[in-house]
Amino acid sequence: MRTNLFLCSGLLLVALGMLTAGCKIEKIDSTADNAAGASDQPAASDVKQNDGDQTRVAYVTNGIASFWVIAEAGCQAAAKDLGVECLVRMPDGAAEQKRMLEELNSMNLAGVAVSPINPENQTGILNELAASTNLITQDSDAPKSNRLAYIGMNNYDAGRMCGKLIKEAIPDGGEVIIFVGRLGQLNADQRRQGIIDELLDRSNDPQRAFDPADQVLKGDKYTVLDTRTDNFDFAQAKSRAEDAIAKYPNVSCMVGLFAYNPPNIIEAIRGAGKQDQIKVVGFDEDDRTLQAIQMGDCYGTVVQNPYQYGYKSVEMLTKLAAGDQSAIPEGGIIHIPARSIRQDNVDEFWDELKALIRQAESGAATK
Repeated sequence: MRTNLFLCSGLLLVALGMLTAGCKIEKIDSTADNAAGASDQPAASDVKQNDGDQTRVAYVTNGIASFWVIAEAGCQAAAKDLGVECLVRMPDGAAEQKRMLEELNSMNLAGVAVSPINPENQTGILNELAASTNLITQDSDAPKSNRLAYIGMNNYDAGRMCGKLIKEAIPDGGEVIIFVGRLGQLNADQRRQGIIDELLDRSNDPQRAFDPADQVLKGDKYTVLDTRTDNFDFAQAKSRAEDAIAKYPNVSCMVGLFAYNPPNIIEAIRGAGKQDQIKVVGFDEDDRTLQAIQMGDCYGTVVQNPYQYGYKSVEMLTKLAAGDQSAIPEGGIIHIPARSIRQDNVDEFWDELKALIRQAESGAATK
């Protein structure tokens, strides 16, 4: 397996079709990072060893989106490679995620990997899980909890990478609006703060207090006018962008922090006929975002590696279940690097995605 490659959201059908005996996928949809501040290295007694015949672990997302389908495929691959069973659960909000975590806590699992929606308010349930099983976080951290480790990119640094793309897209400066599913989720807050700090030419400080979302933030060249949330409602994500275009006629760049945000922003801009006026920068590797970069309707995107989030989470939980504490890295964090994708490297990047998709399809066909 080429672990340095990323999967694209076109794996949806593949991921749904690759259900193997080693990985039981359960989607539940009720509607149809930084080393600083990390928990101390756990003592050996904090690692729970699996004593059952088969290791079962769970992977919990923070929403339902194409990004998580890619992570799901990584979970499937790791479960197959390691001979374990994995439950993948996708909540549609904080209340449902809490309910899922409570349910998983009663299932005698060998470990749980979760992307906490609201880490400050979920410390209680997270610590309950950590007391009964091996708990790690992925994608978004909860450093104040008793989790054993975090797997994901450094979201503050990725935010600064995104800020650099914005500077390239509008080098003369201008007004910027940020769009995101929700705030209060640590990865979203850190990405947003990284962008703001980069645009305002502040020092690199991952521990800086988050700027209020309702405050206009002015720098020498760039102004962050607004941060708009949509609570993972895709229709609302588009309408929020449409409303912003109408309210701020001089906006120069619109930025989407979650995978579905850039495509909805792009649709809104196209509908307004302002492709030449408003630049788009985003996160993640949604097919529509990559195509828009090729066409020149999106300047660039910062991509993660959700496939590895899934794979590495199942791998770590499996090792911990066997009593292998060395699976926990020094500092408790495995940072998986982000990449900046622009028009000059999007074709190469997409070729990598297609190659991995073909590999996945070939593997599914032989099962």
